[in-house]
Amino acid sequence: MKNYCMLFVLTLLAASCISKEKQKDEVDISSKKVINPLKEGQVEIITKSMEFFSADTLYSGWNTLFYENQSQEVHFVLMDLYPSGKSVEDTKKDVLPPFDEGMKLIMEGDLDNAVAAFGKLPEWFQDIKYKGGTGLISPKYTAKSTIYLEPGTYAMECYVKMFNGEWHTSHGMLKQIIVKEESTTLEPPAPSIRIDISGTDGIVLNDTIQGGKQIFQTNFIDQKIYEHFVGHDINLVRYENGANLDSLVQWMSWMNPKGLITPSPDGFTFLGGMNNLSGGEKGFFEAELTSGNYVLISEVPDADKKKLLYPFSISN
Repeated sequence: MKNYCMLFVLTLLAASCISKEKQKDEVDISSKKVINPLKEGQVEIITKSMEFFSADTLYSGWNTLFYENQSQEVHFVLMDLYPSGKSVEDTKKDVLPPFDEGMKLIMEGDLDNAVAAFGKLPEWFQDIKYKGGTGLISPKYTAKSTIYLEPGTYAMECYVKMFNGEWHTSHGMLKQIIVKEESTTLEPPAPSIRIDISGTDGIVLNDTIQGGKQIFQTNFIDQKIYEHFVGHDINLVRYENGANLDSLVQWMSWMNPKGLITPSPDGFTFLGGMNNLSGGEKGFFEAELTSGNYVLISEVPDADKKKLLYPFSISN
């Protein structure tokens, strides 16, 4: 009987120890810090048709945008920092109507009245700061760009045009984003290729472009407003042998009735890039370069005449 009692006590003690150890493990597991990808500056954006699926609130500082274009059309991401007191609702009320009216008139061939329609844009429109984003990205491709975001109220937008000339912004590709004061932990990536871009010298490469995974650093030496109301950017485009570069140049101007419209010109695949930044700012984008022909080009009217067209090739 004594031995039985001792065995019973030892069994209880062992069970107690196991229970306490289990509780300790559970505490350790529950106390593990869950890392928020947004705090690390990792921002996922998906388009399935005419929308942006993404977080509504981001951290300030460096952010990497992973933009997956699951739709059937070319898109991009542009981050617009609003002046104080303005929001997406103000854009819908004051900005979209003049642009809608102006583009409708352009599509009808009435350029004079189109210019008058654009003249109805509010004064505060000129105070928007463009903080980068991705370049143009073809259907079923993913763009990766790293940009620096200041705190404030933003619009995430794409103003590529539908087959009938209507803006993607007017069909849902206009999303308000709040960027808060708290910063990400992300540091900018180490570039393998550095590019200078300006309104005077155009696109200037400071490194030799080689094949494989490349991280492009885009240095915006200056910025200017062109005849299409925005500045220069950088888009990486792969093109097939026989593709007409002139058709790409014409398509890259939205003021052209057939420009920046669905369908995009044959023989070209858009691989991302860096959207508009202010003078003195920099951004980064990543691409895998395989054997073939490429061009770096700005989404401006007559990019070739402005030295904002830079063809190059990659060979094995």
